[in-house]
Amino acid sequence: MQKAGLLLGGSGRVWKSVRMVSSGVTRRNPLENKVALVTASTEGIGLAIARRLAQDGAHVVISSRKQQNVDKAMNILQGEGLSVTGTVCHVGKAEDRERLVAMVLDVNVKATALMTKAVVPEMEKRGSGSVVIVASIGAFTPFPGLGPYNVSKTALLGLTKNLALELAPKNIRVNCLAPGLIRTNFSSVLWKDKEREDRMKEFMHIRRLGKPEDCAGIVSFLCSEDASYITGETVVVGGGTPSRL
Repeated sequence: MQKAGLLLGGSGRVWKSVRMVSSGVTRRNPLENKVALVTASTEGIGLAIARRLAQDGAHVVISSRKQQNVDKAMNILQGEGLSVTGTVCHVGKAEDRERLVAMVLDVNVKATALMTKAVVPEMEKRGSGSVVIVASIGAFTPFPGLGPYNVSKTALLGLTKNLALELAPKNIRVNCLAPGLIRTNFSSVLWKDKEREDRMKEFMHIRRLGKPEDCAGIVSFLCSEDASYITGETVVVGGGTPSRL
């Protein structure tokens, strides 16, 4: 998949029902009894999402194109006491998509139209599913010099709407996250020098660049039962960057 997506589904495995959050308050894990598959999840936003989903009770399967990246991220998250496994997957390759699905047959998963055909039948068998597609603020406010990227992200907004409509009868929700300028290696060309960073901040109400963690909690919410009546929506996490087509 593009640097983009998260997929979540139910499984029969039950994980810890409560955990302590940083405030010291005990709460029920919102994603217990779930398995989450997060593509492009060995760094940046994907890694932050994988960590948050695991912290919220899901068993997480991470994936990336390179085995060494998968191993590194898996060791980091397992070292934090989180329930994580990983596999190599280039979702542009049909054989890798099939292998990824085969590895986690108990997972209800979907991220792109190519993945949908392979996995929606499994989601339908389980009776429910939740998909979060990661687009970008570039879908609304194009980044200069990144035309094909911007257009591809705008297309994901339409894909979200269409899939939400098509899959609703199967009790599968589809939503979208549109991050703004998040401080990652991927976006470093847009903020690598102070002058450019300051220029980018002028478009934001909150005058700072986002962190990957700013996205992770939103994804966890959209995957949880707290969002059971939300589908076909795009949530912008962009510090107030203009976000209307």
